[in-house]
Amino acid sequence: MPKTLPVIDMSTPVCCAPVAAGPVDDDAALEVALRLKALADPVRVKLMSLMLASREMGLTTGVLADTVGLRESTVSHHLTQLRSAGLITSERRGMSVDHQARREALSALCVVLDPDCCR
Repeated sequence: MPKTLPVIDMSTPVCCAPVAAGPVDDDAALEVALRLKALADPVRVKLMSLMLASREMGLTTGVLADTVGLRESTVSHHLTQLRSAGLITSERRGMSVDHQARREALSALCVVLDPDCCR
């Protein structure tokens, strides 16, 4: 049975010393690992790519499901993982839910991994 990781608040972008700066403490390592774990799935990477590339304010679960060729329930599961990691936001609008990538969360993750990567 896989080891269950502790639950931490990931609603704000990751904020700790860069991994490249030296050894990180257990809490910081866990915070980074949980976010990377959320992205460690090809479907989730594709969903993030679709949301980041979209010119619309948010994409519905149905639109995302149609685009990736999966059922809405499957896409909803993946979106829950991304939302729990603080990488997307979701807002209910009537009968549908709009999802949008949190660019600041991805930028913060990049800086934590390597502060020189985006210069």
